[in-house]
Amino acid sequence: MNSCWWPALLGASLLVSIPPACAAPLPRRLGECRKTFIKEIHYRLSSTDANGVQIPIPGSGSAVSYTNGGYQVSYDTVPAIHRSREGDPVQLCLTFLPDCREAPRGDERGRLYAARNLRTGETWSLPDSQHSCGGA
Repeated sequence: MNSCWWPALLGASLLVSIPPACAAPLPRRLGECRKTFIKEIHYRLSSTDANGVQIPIPGSGSAVSYTNGGYQVSYDTVPAIHRSREGDPVQLCLTFLPDCREAPRGDERGRLYAARNLRTGETWSLPDSQHSCGGA
């Protein structure tokens, strides 16, 4: 048995104790899904105060990062994201691949992922960037 997943067998309250290294890599093929965990929940924008501290700007949209390096962002506030918690297990599925043939080499922004929080059952579908490949 894979030691990364044994705490999941003991109950949902132990899921947050699973080490981030146990998250599966980002899905790369259309329709592929992978399990990961919420690393951080943010608002889309923040500002820096006089002491250099980042202050979140509520109402600027939502952003979420995952332990497998994934990221999703929206100009709108997504309540399901803000009801989630750091460490929550998430099923992340790749649902759209942009046509980046005309974009600068290496610019693959605009992938769309569907996420399902396995603790709350709530879902959201957002891109990995505010702009698609070749955009601003």
